[in-house]
Amino acid sequence: MKVAAIQMVSATQLDTNLDRAQALLTQAAQAGAELTVLPEYFCLMGQRDTDKLAIQEPLGAGRIQQFLAERARELGLWIVGGTLPLSLPKDHAQGDGQRVTNTCLVYSPQGECVARYDKIHLFRFDNGRERFDESRVLQAGQQPVTFELPSVDGHRWRVGLSVCYDLRFPELYRVYAQAGADLLLVPSAFTFTTGQAHWELLLRARAVENLAFVLASAQGGVHENGRQTWGHSMAIDPWGRVLASQAQSEGIVLSEFNAPLLAQCRQQLPALAHRVL
Repeated sequence: MKVAAIQMVSATQLDTNLDRAQALLTQAAQAGAELTVLPEYFCLMGQRDTDKLAIQEPLGAGRIQQFLAERARELGLWIVGGTLPLSLPKDHAQGDGQRVTNTCLVYSPQGECVARYDKIHLFRFDNGRERFDESRVLQAGQQPVTFELPSVDGHRWRVGLSVCYDLRFPELYRVYAQAGADLLLVPSAFTFTTGQAHWELLLRARAVENLAFVLASAQGGVHENGRQTWGHSMAIDPWGRVLASQAQSEGIVLSEFNAPLLAQCRQQLPALAHRVL
C-alpha cells in the first residue's frame, strides 16, 4: 500500500491552510498514494490557544469536515484529517463552547467518515522559555480507536489512531497491538525542542515494540504565530527502519507499506506472542 504523510507549516487563517492541504493531498494522489495523513492542527495554528474555539464544528457538519469528505471523494483517497476542533455536546458539563476536543477524523474514498478519535493525552510543557498547556481549551478523549482499511493490495489493514503527545504513552499502542493493529498513525505538531530530543526515538520504539508500521505526519517549520515545530514526518517499518522522511517545510513523505514484510517480521520475532504482562 502506498502511503503519504503530509507535512505542513500551518498558518493563522483557515482558508490558507485548506488551500495548502488541498494542494498537498492532490500531489499525494497524483503520486499514487492510497492513504494520506494530514498533521495535527492542519486547519489552524492560531496566535493563541483559544483561536481554535472560533472554528469549532459539531460532528457531522462544518466547513473543515466538508472539505475532508469532498477531497477524499474527489481524489479517491483515504484521508486521515490530522486534527480539528469539535464542539462538545450541549449537555456536556463543558459544553459551553469554551472547550473542544482535538479530534482526528478518517474519511474513506467514498467521502464517508468511518472513524473518530479524540486525543487522549493533553500536552503540557514548561522549560521556562516555552509554555504549553492544552487542557486550557481541550477536553481529553477517553477511547482508543481502530478502523479497517481494505487496500487495493488485498490486505485488510487494521489501523490504530493516535495524536502527537499520545506518542509518549506506550500503553495506548499496546492496546492497539492487542486489537490486531498492523499500522499506527501519529499526526502531530511536536515542538522543535521536544521533537529534536525525542520524536524519532519514540516513533521507532512504537514500531519495534508493536511490530507495526508507523506513519507520522507533522507540522514542520516556523509558523506565522512564531511557534517552531520539529517536522521530520516519516514512515517506519516494523523493524524500526525509517523508510522515508522530510526534515522541515511543507511536502509529502511517500512510502510503500508491505504486508508480507509485516508477516515476516512477526514470524521471525514473535515478541507479541511472548508477552507475559
